[in-house]
Amino acid sequence: MFSGAVNVLMLAGPIYMLQVYDRVLASHSVPTLIALSGLLVGAYGFQALMDLIRARIVVRAAALLDRHLGTVVHRAVVRIAILTRQVSDAHQPVRDLDQIRSFLTSPGPIAIVDLPWMPAFLFICYLIHPWLGLLASAGGLLLVATTVLTERASRQPSREVQKGASQRATAVEADRRNSETIVAMGLGEAMAERWTALNERYLASVERSSDIVSSYGSLSRVLRLLLQSAMLGLGAFLVIRQELTPGAMIAASIMMGRALAPIETAITNWRGFVAARDSLRRLADVLARVGVERERTELPKPHRSFSVERLVVAAPDTQRIIVNNVNFRLKAGEALGIVGPSGSGKTSLVRALVGAWRPARGSVRIDGAALEHWSPEQLGPHVGYLSQAVELFDGTVAENIARMRTDPDPEAVIAAARAAGAHDMILRLPAGYDTRIGDSGTILSAGQRQRVALARALFGNPFLVVLDEPNANLDAEGEAALLRAIVEAKARGAIVIMIAHRAAALSVCDKVLLLRNGAQHAFGPRDEVLSRILARAGAAPAEQSAA
Repeated sequence: MFSGAVNVLMLAGPIYMLQVYDRVLASHSVPTLIALSGLLVGAYGFQALMDLIRARIVVRAAALLDRHLGTVVHRAVVRIAILTRQVSDAHQPVRDLDQIRSFLTSPGPIAIVDLPWMPAFLFICYLIHPWLGLLASAGGLLLVATTVLTERASRQPSREVQKGASQRATAVEADRRNSETIVAMGLGEAMAERWTALNERYLASVERSSDIVSSYGSLSRVLRLLLQSAMLGLGAFLVIRQELTPGAMIAASIMMGRALAPIETAITNWRGFVAARDSLRRLADVLARVGVERERTELPKPHRSFSVERLVVAAPDTQRIIVNNVNFRLKAGEALGIVGPSGSGKTSLVRALVGAWRPARGSVRIDGAALEHWSPEQLGPHVGYLSQAVELFDGTVAENIARMRTDPDPEAVIAAARAAGAHDMILRLPAGYDTRIGDSGTILSAGQRQRVALARALFGNPFLVVLDEPNANLDAEGEAALLRAIVEAKARGAIVIMIAHRAAALSVCDKVLLLRNGAQHAFGPRDEVLSRILARAGAAPAEQSAA
């Protein structure tokens, strides 16, 4: 609607020129000139108001889109980080949304909205004189052809730019993550050379893309200038033949310029259009891949059992089977220790048990309901999870223990810290529970991070507590606190599942699951399974000695 008003008001200039050349100059009427000039100023003022409102609508529409998709895209980033090992892929949805919003606030969309008015201005050129209309139409076809050529020529270079940017982001993140190794082992020069090579390829693709778009942009500008000059020349010829008035000649030139201006603007902003189009395609693919959380019926608080039925786990990015046909069942108040050699699939199994990885086949059930029957927001408070690679968030100790809630209950935070045996350790920090720990908890030692993460897993007294090597970075005091926490969790009716490499951790477990090569080799009461493992370990050296 506002574009229609703006484009109609664009006729004010040509009409003013037509009246000045054909009426004012012929009649030498100053009052007529003043009246026409006043009307022109009013029309341009109203046009400026309409253009301002249109620009603000575009900006607010882009912001509205961002607000509408922001939460969805954030969830997609979290899911993609699980489904792929490429850091750049996980960050890509946010960059794509930024690219779409950036294009929507550029002159490109307004030029596209103005394009449908191009035939109206060409039609007016035909009304002034058919020859002028034909020249303007030919110019329009030339610029449209330039637009098509720009699209074809810039498509592949734009994708190369995006690929190069993704590779650079991955390299920077890898260097940041391994900065200590780079400094300690003197890898700075080698990593800098690799970065330079990546950056040079990226800059070369940017140059190619920019050169193509700028070349076609320059061509379109030159064509438009030539066409305007040709329009004036043809108009002058028609004036000499007395088929046209001087005012109509000037008005037709302005009309053609207005008709072709959106095409030139579109070509100038073509790179942004192509980038936004590719971003839209990628974002749609990502959202289709990760899915949108659907509404689920809220289930009762779990309190009875946890079971795994014919579970098959595959790596999300390769679909390679890692864990095959696992079956077990636990009751409230029981603890399970998962044991097995390195690479047997223990961590992959617990990722499926907490819903981080979706089972390839089989099911994981809490109180008989499969995990997919719960929404993450419903189930999350009832699950405590300590991953193998302990990750904390940039915030205070209290915020991390309270799972980054904005208004955590201080009593619940301290209770979780006491349960994890971390209360006294936290009090010794510079600001106690209000100590900001930095990105990934950088100001804490590995053992301190593990104990804070354990407190987070125990926050809110969850029904299911899953711990992946929880004592890996703990000293004797920390390990004793861990065992007490497990005993207390069992006493209140929780189910604890723990990957254990130390015998002390198994002392608080009721049952043991043995994994080898991704397959379940034993499951049952702790002493029974451990005796079978020891018997088999003792038989193996005897068989080797006999051989």
